[in-house]
Amino acid sequence: MEKQINNFLEFLKNDKKLSENTLQSYRRDIVQYEEYISKKNTDYLNVESEDIGSYLKYLQKSNKKSSTISRSLASIRSFYQYLLRTKVITKDPTDGIQSPKIEKKAPSVLSSQEVELLLEQPSTEDLKGMRDKAMLEFAYATGMRVTEIISLDIDSVNLDQGFVVCKNGAKQRNIPLGTMSLKALKDYIEKARPIIIKDDSIKALFVNINGKRLTRQGFWKIVKYYKEQAHISKEITPHVLRHSFATHLLQNGADLKAIQTMLGHSDISSTQVYMQFQDESIKNIYRKAHPRA
Repeated sequence: MEKQINNFLEFLKNDKKLSENTLQSYRRDIVQYEEYISKKNTDYLNVESEDIGSYLKYLQKSNKKSSTISRSLASIRSFYQYLLRTKVITKDPTDGIQSPKIEKKAPSVLSSQEVELLLEQPSTEDLKGMRDKAMLEFAYATGMRVTEIISLDIDSVNLDQGFVVCKNGAKQRNIPLGTMSLKALKDYIEKARPIIIKDDSIKALFVNINGKRLTRQGFWKIVKYYKEQAHISKEITPHVLRHSFATHLLQNGADLKAIQTMLGHSDISSTQVYMQFQDESIKNIYRKAHPRA
């Protein structure tokens, strides 16, 4: 099965142009499924829909979230559809199996005051503080995913024209940088980063104190540290800054389609979840101005 998994992932990489993180998610889902059916002494090429259903029930009993189960099924379904396309099997065992319903939860969002308080915490008197200030301002200014931010190279940012080029697999989007973010980023790149990095060949935009590319865990710890410094009771993660970015843009009158583009959402329904945070003033303007409101 390992060979078929590798062939499948190679197909996704070349044909679908998926990112490395997405490919690894596919691999994890399929390998976990393989481990389960192997324990049942079942051949993955001869499974029935009942076997797939049994695996989904196993995930439920393991207290996996509906979103996790749904993603696992999607990965397994894609794998079997690939095997069907390449004529390795003649029937798709996932055909007719329904994904569990996923309840869309309201994203956690900071108020504008809480964002200001958080961004005020880093001291720009030292190298680490300059980096942290630039990083937090950048995360809130762009709404980028943490994986996208830590994957950026120094040449991904155009300081003169004030934008960042974000690449996610084969997709690319340009995101503008606000005045505050641009200033903090310039200070970090010109004054702090050259001293922190030990090797000029390092291309990463954001680096740790050892001069290496910052990790997801490192990013998360930095956000958590300043959250505690600011005495903010809400749970704050890098993704909360992304949610806050989108919500505050919408509350200040930004077009939903433009927000979708900046967030990199392929489906606008993913962006529409932020509509519930619209200020009442905007809703009232809509009701008064729209002829069919």
